[in-house]
Amino acid sequence: MRPLQISDPENVILGLQDEIRRSPDSRYDHRLHGVLMVAHGLSCPDVGRLLGDAPRTVEYWVKRFERDGLAGLSDGERSGRPSRLSPAQLQRVEAALRRSPADYGLSTTLWDGKTLSAFLEQKVGVTIGTRQCQRLFRRLGFRLRKPRPELAHADPELQLTHKKTPGARPRRRRGPLGHG
Repeated sequence: MRPLQISDPENVILGLQDEIRRSPDSRYDHRLHGVLMVAHGLSCPDVGRLLGDAPRTVEYWVKRFERDGLAGLSDGERSGRPSRLSPAQLQRVEAALRRSPADYGLSTTLWDGKTLSAFLEQKVGVTIGTRQCQRLFRRLGFRLRKPRPELAHADPELQLTHKKTPGARPRRRRGPLGHG
């Protein structure tokens, strides 16, 4: 029986590693597999190479497992700035994103980072920058969507009536310079 092959293994590996890093459960399972491989006799550098992690990282996993058991492989509290929005305020934002900004007296019909920032300042009393508001969209499971301009669906005949030179036709493409 021939061994199975993965087509484009480099991209598959990168994609799988991204997926593992995406959720706390996946990261826990990833660490669990690393410790399991060390328990089977593989060295930390070998495990690191196989899993795409630094050997030192695998050493940390093993030491934490030895010290704390399975709990040592779970994600701990991550440092970082505390959220400026309380859970109740986040629920309010999520409810607002399901409606139009115009419902809240804002001058636009679609939510974007600037609009959400203005909403938070006016209605919630919290100042958050545009970029952080864009991250908040993703965190709450929303996508930023921009409408296609009407020009993309415009009638070519109607457009000709608005041109400065109504009888103008597209120019003929010229050949390279020096050829007559």
